[in-house]
Amino acid sequence: MSTAVPKNYLDTVLPMQAAHREILEALAHYGYTVEDYPDLRGQGRAAGSASAKAYPIQGILKYHGMTDWNWRIAYLPSISLNNDAAYSLTRVEFDPVLAADEVTINSTTAQGREFERVQHSLDVLRKLAGVSSRARVWSKNVVRASKTGKGLGTSASASAALAMAATAALFGDEAAHNTRFVTTMSRLLAGSGCRSAAGGIALWLSYPGIAHEDSFALRLDTAHQFDDLSVITVPLDSRLSLKTETAHDDAPNSKFFKPWMLNRREEIIECISAIQRKDWRIVGQLAELDSIQLHGVTMSGSRENKIFAWEPENISLFRLCNDLRTEGVPVYFSTDTGPTTVLLTHQDHENTVVSRIEALGFEVVRGKLGGPAALVDEASARHELGLV
Repeated sequence: MSTAVPKNYLDTVLPMQAAHREILEALAHYGYTVEDYPDLRGQGRAAGSASAKAYPIQGILKYHGMTDWNWRIAYLPSISLNNDAAYSLTRVEFDPVLAADEVTINSTTAQGREFERVQHSLDVLRKLAGVSSRARVWSKNVVRASKTGKGLGTSASASAALAMAATAALFGDEAAHNTRFVTTMSRLLAGSGCRSAAGGIALWLSYPGIAHEDSFALRLDTAHQFDDLSVITVPLDSRLSLKTETAHDDAPNSKFFKPWMLNRREEIIECISAIQRKDWRIVGQLAELDSIQLHGVTMSGSRENKIFAWEPENISLFRLCNDLRTEGVPVYFSTDTGPTTVLLTHQDHENTVVSRIEALGFEVVRGKLGGPAALVDEASARHELGLV
C-alpha cells in the first residue's frame, strides 16, 4: 500500500526510491536480513493485555517532516541510537465491554492531541486485527535525572512500548517479536518510535510514497560493536513552547530541505560502513554535523516565525566538544528538536568528559546504548505503574 506524497515533493520520489534501493543493496552486502511482513488480518483477539518497555532515541542522521501524517512517513531515511538514560513502560489492556479508550500517561489522563495519537495507533491495529474492543493504556516515562528536558526522545520510546504491548495483547507474543511488523506500528504515534523499537543503533527506511509495510527499522550494530560507547546526556529545558510536530510542519518549507534529503543516501551508507568497522568516531562526526544541519533546516522553514530550538547552554556544550578535541579527547555532540544534548565518546574518556561538563554546572547522566523494545512481566509492570 503506497502512501501520500506532497505535490511540491513529487520530483523527489524517483531519486529517493533509487537511494532506497542502494541502501537495501548496501545492507545486503553487509549481511543484514529483512524479515517478511506478516499477514495478521483478522487474527486478533477481543480481549488481552501485555506490557512493554522501550528506550528513547538520539538522532545520528536525523529527520524532519512527514509526507503522510496518517501513516507517519518521513521524507528521508534516518539513523539513531537508543539511549538508556530513560525508558518508557506501557501496559495495554483490550476489554470488549469497555465503552471508550482510556489513556493515562505519567499518572495524568491524556486528552486532546496526546490522546488522539495513542488512539490512532490502536485504531490501526484494531482494524488489522478485526476487533473493535476499546483499550486501557497506562504509560510512564522514567528518567535517570532530575528532569526530562526537551529533546530526550521519550515520545519515540512511548510509541515503541505502546506498539509492542498492543501487538502482543491483540495478536500474541510471536507477532510482537516480528521486528519489521512492530517497528512499522511503532512509527504511528511518533516516527522515531520505529527506531526505538529496533534498538541499539537503528536505521529507519523511508522515502516519499513508500508503502507502509516497507517503512520499517532494523538494528545495525548486530555484533554489539559499540558496547564501549559512552552516551552522556545533558537534559536541558526549552524556553519555547516547542512542539516537535510544529517543526515537522515547518521544515519542508526550508530551501535547505531538499538538498539535505537528497544527500542522505551517501550519509546512510557511510554510517553503515562505519558501524561495520566499529568506527564510532565517524558515527559521532555524522551525528554532530547533522545536528547542525537539522537546526539549519528548522530555523529556515518560515520567514516570519523562525524556530530557534537551541538554548544558550547549547553553545557552551558545543564549544566544549571543540575544546576537548583540540586537547586530544574525542567527543561529539548530538541534539534533536530540543536543546537536550547527548555527547558521544569512548568509555576510556568518559570521566574526563563528564568532569568538564559538570564544571560548567550541568547535570549529567552517564549511559550506554539501550536495547530494543521488549515485553516485560505483567506483574512487575503493574507494580511499577502503580496498578496494584
